[in-house]
Amino acid sequence: MELHILEHSLKVASIEKEGIQICTHGLIKLAFLASKTRCKFFSLTETPEDYTIIVDEEGFKELPQSDLISVADATWLALNVVSGGGNASSSQPIGVTKIAKSVIAPLADHNISVFMLSTYQTDFILVRERDLPMVMHTLSSEFTLLRVVNGETVAAHDLGVTNGFVKPKLVPRPVIHPLSSPGNMFCVTSLDPDTLPSVATLLMDVMFYSGGSKEVGASGEDSSHIRFFSFSLIEGYISLVMDEQTAQRFPNNVLFTSASGELWKMVRIGGQPLGFDECGIVAQIAEPLATADIPAYYISTFKFDHALVPEENIQSVIRALRTEGAAP
Repeated sequence: MELHILEHSLKVASIEKEGIQICTHGLIKLAFLASKTRCKFFSLTETPEDYTIIVDEEGFKELPQSDLISVADATWLALNVVSGGGNASSSQPIGVTKIAKSVIAPLADHNISVFMLSTYQTDFILVRERDLPMVMHTLSSEFTLLRVVNGETVAAHDLGVTNGFVKPKLVPRPVIHPLSSPGNMFCVTSLDPDTLPSVATLLMDVMFYSGGSKEVGASGEDSSHIRFFSFSLIEGYISLVMDEQTAQRFPNNVLFTSASGELWKMVRIGGQPLGFDECGIVAQIAEPLATADIPAYYISTFKFDHALVPEENIQSVIRALRTEGAAP
């Protein structure tokens, strides 16, 4: 398989809920007026705590400076696993659990922190730019390493990391963070960029103005539901993650779904904000799911991590992760 190192230099930031108003103009431009920007990589995820932004340097220029925006240290690069030499963005995702053993686990063994973004189209593994020499050293034996330069895919140059690194001692990775599973069921979907204008008003309402008020308190079970919505526009491809109730607000035949149209349950990782320096959090979750052959999407946010698994597998997931050391 090939590992593509994308050319985007990325920022990861958090916008506090009360700060979203000052950012709305820039975010609408990034999401709905992409032709007016030079941004090629943009992702916005709302959780109960905040909004997480992943954006390239061109897109970051569209955001105002504010004390309500926190930016993670360092510049990040996106890695993308491509099987069969195909175009990563045009194929269905191979799933974060499928790359757990070959990418995520080796990076964790070498104390390299990762930030995950699964989309409808593919999975992106974000690493700090300063860690790239070690990333390449770690993965070069398993992958053909390629870099994207000016839109062209070329062989990645050796960064000179050939010796002096001690092979890490492999140790078990018990699940050490609290887990929870909200009551919502989620859709992982997409839409044709050409249809974006027809649902722009609805999307803006969902992204910035709904605030989950329509769902909360509607019935007794809603107390366990959480606010979670993710929109990504990456190299022209749109990906959406939303709960089932939000998806029902969209017109029929606008959203793409897989052939089976499955719904996904969420496992939220973290009792306190996880930070960016701890290694192995994704591996702690992805490895047991890979062992159990359970597909998953994985979305890291500024404060917590989120795994999405098929609805019918949620009990198996809980058992698998409980075996690893913690339970929801």
